[in-house]
Amino acid sequence: MDAVNPPAQPPALSEDDANQLRLLSTFHYVVAAITGLFSLFPILHLVMGLAMVSGKLPMASGNPASPDINPQMFGWIFVIFAGVMIACGLTLAGFMAYAGHCLRQRRRYTLCLVVAAISCMLMPIGTVLGVFTLIVLMRPAVKAGFA
Repeated sequence: MDAVNPPAQPPALSEDDANQLRLLSTFHYVVAAITGLFSLFPILHLVMGLAMVSGKLPMASGNPASPDINPQMFGWIFVIFAGVMIACGLTLAGFMAYAGHCLRQRRRYTLCLVVAAISCMLMPIGTVLGVFTLIVLMRPAVKAGFA
């Protein structure tokens, strides 16, 4: 009878690499919280748009010669814009938090790499975090340490 071989364990990381991954994981959580907070700023636009759509915020032109603007259409533009911005920001914050979780567990290397590259767009904190994460993840020992 053949003995069942246990799955191969990833090579052990050096203490410095493991500490850096833990630190990057913590910073991913912090930047995810900040990103989530800032992504909620368009709630003001969402509330204004909903007020325009419902008629609670009257929009009358002071110039009688100007063409009438449909306030509901203008309100829907506000609602759609704010909704998309909030959804994209919270999605990015969720992916950043999940990448922090994956960094700590050393899983999903490609996801961590992609989130680090995307976070480079969030200047200045996200850029610093993304660049440092990319530098650490590009090390052959760290890449081999992911399951």
